[in-house]
Amino acid sequence: MAAVSSPFPLFINPSHSSNQTSPPPPPLYLYLTAMSTPHSFFFLLSVVFTCFALLSVSAEQQQMQTLTTKHPEYINPKLPPRTLSSSKKFEGSSDLVNLRYHMGPVLSSSPINIYLIWYGKWANSQKLLIKDFILSISSTTPSTKTAAKPSPTPSVSQWWQTVSLYTDQTGANVSRTILIAGEYADHAYSHGNQLTRLSVQQVIASAVKSAPFPVDHKNGIYLILTAPDVTMQDFCRAVCGFHYFTFPSMVGYTLPYAWIGNSAKQCPEVCAYPFAVPGYMGGGGPQALKPPNGDVGVDGMISVIAHELAELSTNPLVNAWYAGEDPTAPMEIGDLCEGLYGTGGGGGYIGQVMKDGGGKTFNMNGRKGRKFLVQWIWSPVLKACAGPNALD
Repeated sequence: MAAVSSPFPLFINPSHSSNQTSPPPPPLYLYLTAMSTPHSFFFLLSVVFTCFALLSVSAEQQQMQTLTTKHPEYINPKLPPRTLSSSKKFEGSSDLVNLRYHMGPVLSSSPINIYLIWYGKWANSQKLLIKDFILSISSTTPSTKTAAKPSPTPSVSQWWQTVSLYTDQTGANVSRTILIAGEYADHAYSHGNQLTRLSVQQVIASAVKSAPFPVDHKNGIYLILTAPDVTMQDFCRAVCGFHYFTFPSMVGYTLPYAWIGNSAKQCPEVCAYPFAVPGYMGGGGPQALKPPNGDVGVDGMISVIAHELAELSTNPLVNAWYAGEDPTAPMEIGDLCEGLYGTGGGGGYIGQVMKDGGGKTFNMNGRKGRKFLVQWIWSPVLKACAGPNALD
């Protein structure tokens, strides 16, 4: 969809056990015999010094082993130690991150038009949940350009403010207004239920050619959302979602798009974490959290949708904002903060988040009283991962 030390037990070398005894000193008759030989005084003196050195080394080893084993350092694996910064303000911060602008466009025109393609069978309640999240991003109502009723802090629209800090070469910021401009439902699985990175572009072509969608080069994002029974190339193994742009040879136009799959039946422990956890963690790690809207698959999708929308808006043609030198495998503003949801997060710990009265976990508020758990994103100002629920 959508990057610590670990606690290890201390092992003592058995050959240096603290129970090991020192060799006994030479018997007295050796000293007496030695004194009857020439140079007995010097010989005796050397023997005394040797025994003293052996006893000293043995005592020092025992003391060191006692200090090492008596006071072990215990680390709670559910709350990893802070390794990147002593300040809670810079989760994920690093001087090694070189996020640069590569002179390409960002989605600065308002509003950003989202075209939803529902591939497969979707319940209306699931569609409404995803649409409520997308519409929670805007601080204004696109149709009337009036201020929308603000969601309680911390909110999804405040989260998007970090995305809007990114600019193009003219200084124009990513738009703060997002509109759902159209929807297309493909209930018949017109391209089968096993998609690839190429065949998903054919799904977009079908939607465009059937005329529900315009060809929106400047403001458009085409969002393909696949049902739980649809597989995708590399899904669960390497990706939970991805974005790119269509090829004119496949669609007829170059259009930014993103794909996100519902992992509920295939790999919720991978793509809907922390609402599901891998079986190998058992009882020794963090337990699964209760999703804010009661749907593990869709609640998990929402954070991946947020991840891809943020990256599409700042890097729509894969030539704008990213780290690294390879545009075919860019490290983008969502990738840099994957798995971070709150203050103190890192190393498998999601950070400090909130729970409502029913024990449901969230970190942001949306429209109509909705609550969501959404990952943080990289701030070009803080040079660190940032979210509206930060505690400092």
